[in-house]
Amino acid sequence: MSQRSPIEWTESTWNPTTGCDRTSPGCDNCYALTLARRLKAMGVDKYQEDGDPRTSGPGFRLAIHEDALDTPKRWRQPRLVFVNSMSDLFHDDVPIGFIQQVFTVMAETPQHTYQILTKRSRRLRKIAEELPWPRNVWMGVSVENSRYTFRVDHLRSVPAKVRFISAEPLLGPLGPVDLDGIDWVIAGGESGPGYRPMDINWGRELRDQCLADGVKFFFKQWGGRTPKAGGRILDGRTWDDLPQRVAI
Repeated sequence: MSQRSPIEWTESTWNPTTGCDRTSPGCDNCYALTLARRLKAMGVDKYQEDGDPRTSGPGFRLAIHEDALDTPKRWRQPRLVFVNSMSDLFHDDVPIGFIQQVFTVMAETPQHTYQILTKRSRRLRKIAEELPWPRNVWMGVSVENSRYTFRVDHLRSVPAKVRFISAEPLLGPLGPVDLDGIDWVIAGGESGPGYRPMDINWGRELRDQCLADGVKFFFKQWGGRTPKAGGRILDGRTWDDLPQRVAI
């Protein structure tokens, strides 16, 4: 999948790997797992292998796609690219050599800006020194409640030009978060048939911390049975701040 994306904070997706395994409560209603099941039923080649039913699901077995590595080189116009919307690049089963290849492609295509998001922050921190970090790579971690704010500390040690937090789905208050070294925060509620509602005060608290610390804030959605069900208005307005892209 490398087409234009409906995700509000990006423009395109690029999936050099697909498939994943649950690692924390934010994975319980994973949109990518639901989409993989649908793509398997449609006969899409990348989603025919089933993952472990205890941690993954139909069409969601982790897979490496070397044939997808050169995809960004074929895009003529600069794009904001979400890397691995259908996987986690820092999954333990993704060889470090392949991660290095992904980073090399990003370095070779400075016209694009890449957004990488992981829940495997320990591995990210462990191998960060073995990766090139071009200025067009934004590195983020998912943090769904206060139990997982340690991922922000791991992220802070990574030499990315832009570091960001995705608090989506926001399943509880994060409490005071150390935003030192963090450039951007995305927040949003969960969507899907079994969605867990987001309390308005959780979003407000995070927004107010960003405003106080000069960190850009993006409110993606309230969530609901569908992503658009609750809209995107927080206290009378949308919040659409993004970091500045690196000029070529």
